[in-house]
Parts: sequence; C-alpha cells; structure tokens
Amino acid sequence: MTADTAGGRPELAELLRAVRAEIGATLGAESGFDKVVLTRGRVVGGDGEQREYSFVARGWKDSFSDRPLLVRARPRVAWEPAELVVAERGKLRLRTSAELGSTGELREDDTSGLVALAEKLEQTTSGDGGLNLTAAGWLVGRDLPAAGRCPDPERYVRGWPTLQLNDRQRDAVVRALGSELTFVWGPPGTGKTEVVGHVVEGNHRQGHRVLFLAPTKVAVDQAVERLCELLSAESGFADGLVQRVGDIAVGSLREKYGDRIEPEKIVARLSAALAAEVKAVRDQLQVVDGRLALHREHAELARNLAQLREEAGRAARNAADAAVQADHARREVARLHAELTAIGVPSGLFAARKARRRDELLFQLHVVEQDVANLAARHQFATAEQQRCTAQAQAAERKVNAFLPELAGVAPADELTAMAKNLRDRLETRQEELRTVEEVVRDNCRVMGTTVAKAVQSRYLIDKFDTVVIDEAGMVNLPSAWYAAALAKKRVVVAGDFRQLPAVTRASSDRNATEETRSHSALWMDRDAFHAAGLVDGQGRVRPHDLLVGLNTQYRMRTAICAVVNTIAYPDAPLITGRADTGRLPASPLLEAPLVLVDTAARRSATRGGSGGHKSNPVHEAVIHELVRGLQYDGVLPARREEGVPPEARPSARMAVIAPYRDQVRALQGSLAYRFGTDYDGVVDTVHRFQGSQRPLVVIDTVAGAGDKVGFFYEGTGLSSATCRLLNVAVSRAQDHLVVVADVDFLSRNLKPHGEAALMVDYLRRHAHRLDVGDLVPFRAAADLAGLDPQELTRPAFFPADEVPRAVAWDIAHARRSIDIYCAFLDADPVDRWLSKLRPRIDGGLRVTVHTRPARRPTDERQISALEAAGCTVVRRERMHEKVVIVDDEVLWHGSLNLLAGTGPTDLMMRITDPAACERVRHIVGRARPTPPSRSARPQEQPRPEPNGNGNGRLYLNVPFAEKEAAKKAAKARWDADAKRWYVPHDTPRHLVERWL
Repeated sequence: MTADTAGGRPELAELLRAVRAEIGATLGAESGFDKVVLTRGRVVGGDGEQREYSFVARGWKDSFSDRPLLVRARPRVAWEPAELVVAERGKLRLRTSAELGSTGELREDDTSGLVALAEKLEQTTSGDGGLNLTAAGWLVGRDLPAAGRCPDPERYVRGWPTLQLNDRQRDAVVRALGSELTFVWGPPGTGKTEVVGHVVEGNHRQGHRVLFLAPTKVAVDQAVERLCELLSAESGFADGLVQRVGDIAVGSLREKYGDRIEPEKIVARLSAALAAEVKAVRDQLQVVDGRLALHREHAELARNLAQLREEAGRAARNAADAAVQADHARREVARLHAELTAIGVPSGLFAARKARRRDELLFQLHVVEQDVANLAARHQFATAEQQRCTAQAQAAERKVNAFLPELAGVAPADELTAMAKNLRDRLETRQEELRTVEEVVRDNCRVMGTTVAKAVQSRYLIDKFDTVVIDEAGMVNLPSAWYAAALAKKRVVVAGDFRQLPAVTRASSDRNATEETRSHSALWMDRDAFHAAGLVDGQGRVRPHDLLVGLNTQYRMRTAICAVVNTIAYPDAPLITGRADTGRLPASPLLEAPLVLVDTAARRSATRGGSGGHKSNPVHEAVIHELVRGLQYDGVLPARREEGVPPEARPSARMAVIAPYRDQVRALQGSLAYRFGTDYDGVVDTVHRFQGSQRPLVVIDTVAGAGDKVGFFYEGTGLSSATCRLLNVAVSRAQDHLVVVADVDFLSRNLKPHGEAALMVDYLRRHAHRLDVGDLVPFRAAADLAGLDPQELTRPAFFPADEVPRAVAWDIAHARRSIDIYCAFLDADPVDRWLSKLRPRIDGGLRVTVHTRPARRPTDERQISALEAAGCTVVRRERMHEKVVIVDDEVLWHGSLNLLAGTGPTDLMMRITDPAACERVRHIVGRARPTPPSRSARPQEQPRPEPNGNGNGRLYLNVPFAEKEAAKKAAKARWDADAKRWYVPHDTPRHLVERWL
C-alpha cells in the first residue's frame, strides 16, 4: 500500500470547506463557551502593532492560562486573537491588536484545533504532506480494500486460546490483524475496549508501530490503561514502549503507569539516570586528573631540582674560571710593575724610547688592574649565585623527597593518561545522549496513545506509524477521522458506535450560514467514518459488509436495562446480555427493580418554559434530593461526612445523575453539594461528560415538564438522530439500576410519536417499577411547619394552593434577615393584606424588597408608594415573570405565587431550602435591567409625564455605542442625559427593540 498524492482526491476540497465553515460558525457563536467579562480596562503599554491592556476580569478560569484566547470590545462583534501577559487576583493583562475600550469579553479560542486541521488539509491539497491518501480515502468509501484474516493470532496475542473473548470479539481481533481496514461496531458494554486492546497488542507484536487515537482524554486513558496491562511485561516498557501524549485524565492510569508512559516523566527519569552517570564519570575523572596532577607536580619538582643543580654547577664553574683569570691578571700586573721598575726614570741615549715604553706599560698596567677588579667582582657574583642555587636545590630536593610518599600506590602516569582519555570519551558520549534523550524516548515509542485533536496538531507523527486505531470513532468528525487515517502506512482500525454520541459541531445548525452551507457541513463535517464509508445508511441502519464486525453481547447492564437500550438504539440488532441479573448495591425499597420510574406529573413544575421548553425543573431537583437522602438512609450511599468510606462506596463511584441541560446540571451540582457535602462532586453532569463511564446506579433527570415543547434534547427521531444517540449513552451508563425522573403525561403528549424518546417513555411506563413522587417529596400543610425539627424543615416539600398563604406567613414570621418578593403585578387588597404581616417585621429591622414591573397604571404607582411608605424597597424590572418569595437567602417558594396580586397560587407550590436555588432566581431576574426609579406619585396623582411627552414612562435599552444610530432609526430611541441611557416609550413594539433589552 503506497501513499497517493493529492491528485484524484476530490474529498479534500470538500473536507477543507467543511472545516472552514466550522471555524466560522464557532467564531460567530454567541453561546456554548465560557466567557470572561472584562471591565475597568486601560492601555498600559504596547507598540505600533499591538497594545497591552489591563482589565478587571469576572469569570476567569486558571485553565485559560495556557490556551489560545480571543477578545472583543463588545457582544456581537468579531473576535480577535489575544495573548495573556499575566493573570492574578482577578486582574488580567492582555496583548492584542484589537481596539478595546474600558470593557470587553474574553473567551478560549476553541478553533485552534480546527485551524490546525485546515492547515494540514491545505498542505495535503498542495501535494505537501506525506500522508497516505489511499488509507484516508477508505474512510469516505473510496477503493475499500478486501477483508482479510490473521491465520495465527496466537503468535501475536498472548494467551489467545484461553482469553475470555466471545466469538464476535475473537472475529474482530482476527480480522483487524489480517486486514488493511477493519471497522469494529461496539455498542455499550460489549467489550470494545478489550477487543481494541488485543488489536493493538497484536499489531505491536507483528512489528507495527501503532498510533491509538480517541476523541476524549478519558477514552484514551481507559484504553491506554488496558494496553499497559497487556504490554507492561514487554522489553523496553519502562523506557517508553507505550506512551501517552497529552494530559492524563484518569487517575488510576497516572498512579499505576504514569512514570513509564508519560514522555516528560520518562525523559526526566532517563535524564536522571544519564545525569547520575555523567556525575559519576566526572567524579572518576576528577580522581584520575588529581593523580595525574601528582605525577605532573613531581615531575615539575624534579625538573626544577635538576635545573637548580645545573645552575649551581654553572655558577661554580664561572667562579673558578674568574679565579684563574684573576690570578693570571695579577701575575701580569707584577710583571708590568717589574718592567716599570727596571726602566726607572728615562734618561741617556735612549731616553725618548724608554719614555714611550714606560707610557705603554703604564697604560697596560691600568687595563690589567681594571681586569683584575672585574674578575674579582665576577668571582664574587658567581660564588654568591652558586650558594643561592645550591640552597634552592637543597630545598627542592627536600620537596621531592617529601612528595614521594604521595606517589606510593599511584598508577603510572601513562596508565592514568589512558584512563582519563577513556573517561573523557565516555563523558562526551553520555552528555550527547543527555542532549538527545527526548529524541531517544520518542524513538523508543512503539505504541502511542493521544487524542485525535492532539494528533492533528502534532508535527512529527507523519510517516511514523504503521497502524492507526481510531476508537470512539462515532464522536470524531469526518475531516479529523480522514486525516487520522492518512497517518497510517499499512493499516487502519476504526472502532466505536455510530449510535452513541456524535461529534460536537456548529456549522450544520448555524443560523447565519446558508442552507447550502449547512447541508454541506452535515455531509462533510457531521458524519462519522461508519456513515461516510457507506456501512450505515441514511436512516442509521447497518449495511452488512466484510469490513464491519459488530459486537452483540454486552456485559455491563442487567437484562431489563439492556431492553431499554435495545428499544431506543438497537431494534434492528438487539444486544444480548452476558452478565448475571443481580445487583451489587445494598438493598433499598427505592431500588426494588432494575428499572425505576418516578412520575412527576402530579407535581408538575409551574415554571414557564417558553417556545423551546425549559432547561431546569425544581420539582425534579427536589425528587433527586430526596432520592439521595433515602439511599443514604438505606446505606446505598454514604451519609454526609461519613469517615472511612472506601473509594468504591463513594457517591461518585456508585451513582451518576444525568441531566440533558447544563442549567439543571448546575442547579443539581450546587444543591447536592450544599445539602450533602462535597463528596457529591462528580455525581451530576450532562450526557457528554459520562460518555465512556459506568455506574451501578444511574438517575436520568428528563427535566421536561413545562412549556409547549419538550426541548431540543428530545426533538430528533431516527437511529442517527442526536436524540437517539444521547438517550442511548445516558441509559447505557447504568449497570444495575436505572431510575428515570419524568413527567410521563407531559412527555407522552408532547414527544413525537414513534420517536426514540417516546419509545423509551412508553417502555418505562409499561415495564418499570413505579415510585410515587409523594413518597419522596412530602406533601404538607402550613400547620406542619411549626412541629418539624430543623433538619426535616430543610427538606423540599409541596403545599396545596389553599395552604400556601398560611405557610408563607409562617416563613415571614420566622424570617431573620430579609425577604425578597418577586411579583410582576400589584393589586390593592393583597398588598394591604400582606403589608399587615410585613410592617411589624420591617419595624423590627427585617429588610423587605419587592421586585415588580414598572407602573403601567395609576393604581400600580399607588401600590408601589404604599409598599415604599411601609419601608419596603421596590425594584422595577422589565420582562419579569418570576413568581417567587425568598426568605433569608435560604428558603425559596416557587410556583404560581403572585403574592401581591389578585391571583393567588393555582396549583401546588414548592418550598425549597437551598441558598444556591435562591441565588439562581436572583441571577435569572437580574438579566432584565431595572429601570431608573421614578418619583413616587402622591395618592390619586397621575405619573408625571417623561420628556418624551408620553405618560406611560420609559423603556430603557442597552444600546452599544456602535449601534446608537440603528436604535435611533429603528425605534426612535432617545438619550436620557441624567440616566446616561437610551430609552423608548413603553408602548414601543417589542420586536423593534428586542435586541437591546
């Protein structure tokens, strides 16, 4: 199999277009990401291209610190890249080319992986990439290879004959070890991870370098942990034979194998060993060099001694020579004196000649006498030099003699020199290894596990691996899967379940995109490899193929739970149960059967849902609270702060609560932690967060129960729909018990007939054990409150409509700090009636705040004035529909309670003790900006007309500076200089100003 060039690969252009559309949709989205609000901004530095800003940040997460970021000046304008300089104590410093003011918004740039993918596809389009396009083409159904089988799997899979694998699992391994391409369809609990583990093990023993990929860190970690168990006995395992690239999310993997599979730790360990060896060699070399220094010092002393002796001898010879020459000179002096004496005084016949001779002799005598003096000095100097050198030689000789004991037992110098050379060569080699240890560790890797996103962004994976295994492939978008397959030189294995969670994408549902772009994205971005290769049809049904092996025996769920899963997701290929039909949790009346249905129709939430269905449900929240309380009482879950609970008995190990919407998840997370302690962290989350995990007990909160629609979670139909896949994952997390909290009547009336959600509800209605909601959440009268102990008083409870006024009055009488009343409308009689109960408490120091809409009638203003006169603080808010009472920021009355209006509660009301629930209500209401309070009108006085000439007051708008002209043109908005805000008359049609409310 050879790598093709980009020519003849038309899918490349389609994939690249889909990725670019996804980038655009992600950048244009206004939700679905964590956002940091920036305030009090100012420029603190920068250059011509970029500025550095300082901001106060609200919502900052430390996890953002090492991620690419985007910033913008205000909502609904383009995001631009930003670099974090420093973040501390709620303040940020950013460097960006964006023009920012005193405020802004910051988010993680979650397009970085898509941008990297687009770059890789662009390189491939230009013919520069080195990818195996033949293998990539298989994933879009191009030139599929023939299926094969490995004839001798026992050669490559240790203990093959005795492995606990069923026939389908063995068939999957045999095909994957003998084919260029294999698809393994692994529904939940069918042992796909075990199969994939043996596939990787076998490929490794066939001599292949294997790249294992999955879309999430948890999926990678779970598979890598199994691979480590299979390959930990292999030679080289400790030095990085199996490596996990990227952050490890599963604690057990890190604890068991982290130091042997994380490249950084392997490098550190091997570097430590090399560094220790380098130090040892250096220490040895220091000893040898020290001994060589002894030899060198001894030789130097000996050379110095010889030199001094030679200098002393030379000085002695010089002194002797000077003495001889001086003796000759003195004899010459005597001779000259004798001849002068013989001449005497020149006279006679040869007097002149004698005189000349006498002068010559006198000159010679002077010269010779000077020589005598010089020779005497020379003799004296040479004698002194001889004495000095002799003394120094004697001292040097003493040093040499004293040094000899230090050389005793020291190897000869030539031997030490050779030893030092060997040590230096060894030191240089180890230092070079230390410099290249990262490369050595990388070369040691034969099995690498990482996420698909990490693989796409990596620069060194191309042409490195023979086999690529893509696990959980149903969650991988098509361009990423295509690129991942192109990294394989010989073989591709695709494993997953196309009826579990799909890839998370945006472009196919981007309202700002054209219909043609959305359709293109659905085809080239949303599809998984199973669909794109033609193994699954448009209705989500399987097309049998030799390259596809389906696992059909599940070992996770009890039979009854498996039946629900089959009803939802596998009607055409039902799963067989291969485990015993017994549970592992302590007995409890709340878990009398594998399937339990809590029908909340009789306690339906009065929350207004709107056109899209609501995303939280306080009734269901209360049911789950009391379910947890009951399971604690029965010993299924540990009590709060119970000591010595083993890991397997902790709440997060025994129970999962799955809700479809983030709003309900947050509500449950906060309230369970408040009521039952931090041990319940990790118990509640969305479906996506629980993909790949399992629990003995799973509680599914359907949430739906108000509004005119069930919500987007339930809207899809068909085996390929998001609804089918999400429900499949949620239900199949349960091992022993599945509890579903649902308003059965509401769902039955509003779900699409014959859709997977409707089939699930119908099956549960017919087969599940019913648990009455009244058995969980008590039904109380107002008189009950006085007799309850403090713990029982904190339990959620329902109150019939006729008991609500007396029960609320009891809470008012027992309030300690504050009361907040949310009521959109005000009527005279109820205001007077409740003021009679509130005035004494206000006079006693209780803070009472009434949240209501701005006055629209003269009577409204009179009621506001009456409330303010009694000491209440009145806050006016637009678009208000909440009907709640909050006592001491702890007790929440929730339902249809218009406390200060003429219409009282019309159905059951809930009383909840939960500070987090109270805070959520404040947050929801706080989204509507309050209008500036007008002057209170005197009784019988009409509200004073505002400057716009309209007596109905003003509707204030949140108009960004850049949109002021649009607001003026579309809605005739005007500027209030005192309030420093734009406004329109209250009767302005809402569709004209909806974007600024």
